[in-house]
Amino acid sequence: MEMRMMTKADIPGGMRLKDLAGWNQTSADWMRFLEASPEGSFVAELDGAVRGTAATINYQGRFAWVGMVLVDPEYRGRGVGTKLLEKCIKYLDSIRMPCIKLDATPLGKPLYEKLGFETEYEIERWTLNRTSEDLTQQAATDTSEEMPALLLEHVLKADREAFGADRSDLLRSINSEAPVFTDGVWNAGGMEGYAFGRNGSFADHLGPWIAKDAETAGRMLEGFLSRSASATVVTDCVKANPFVKGLLETYGFEYARPLTRMFRGKNGYPGRPELVCSILGPEFG
Repeated sequence: MEMRMMTKADIPGGMRLKDLAGWNQTSADWMRFLEASPEGSFVAELDGAVRGTAATINYQGRFAWVGMVLVDPEYRGRGVGTKLLEKCIKYLDSIRMPCIKLDATPLGKPLYEKLGFETEYEIERWTLNRTSEDLTQQAATDTSEEMPALLLEHVLKADREAFGADRSDLLRSINSEAPVFTDGVWNAGGMEGYAFGRNGSFADHLGPWIAKDAETAGRMLEGFLSRSASATVVTDCVKANPFVKGLLETYGFEYARPLTRMFRGKNGYPGRPELVCSILGPEFG
């Protein structure tokens, strides 16, 4: 089995593995990795087919993210995922990345711990399933407008503080693809919260969703749901947030699964997780 850098030609193979795993990413998400870190994404290939993937993204040299770790079900248990992860780590160590982060499933967490990763905090996936009647009612209340460019720049500046690094290019890409989901709340004192969203392969994804208080968070959640036309909505929330669980339950979301945010190295730029209702996604952080 050959381990090599991923190219655009490998995206269909990655999508096949993603579909087998039941994940929500699209081809555009793979492209975001390849455009941001073309030398840091890898595939395992056998007999001309992609059997495994792992991708990285560099955030301002402060830390890197590892995501899209996927293995063909027929080849699991052979160390393919471990070798791909080790290849990512070797690459990031070679460019002297001080910290590597990822969001681990319960199954993957023991492996990451063996490779030197530590727990930062817990995350939970929540899912909302809506009927056609629900969507008709939401569409009737939708008064959305695209965010002006100047206001978007204020949102991106606020995100650097909340996330811990500049990911403006990534968020601009997401905004460009689904500008209707980009939202922000201000008052005389400045930014109170903001949110982005994506259209996934089977669900609309809310995140990052950042808010200083429950009122702001609820306003943005309601706005997102009114603009989403998908029967399924997912979001990955910080478990320690004091109000997000109650808000999600109010709107009919149900708990789906746990994740653990982990890091390897010096976590010198943790951002402000106390402001995070939900992350951008396990693949991007």
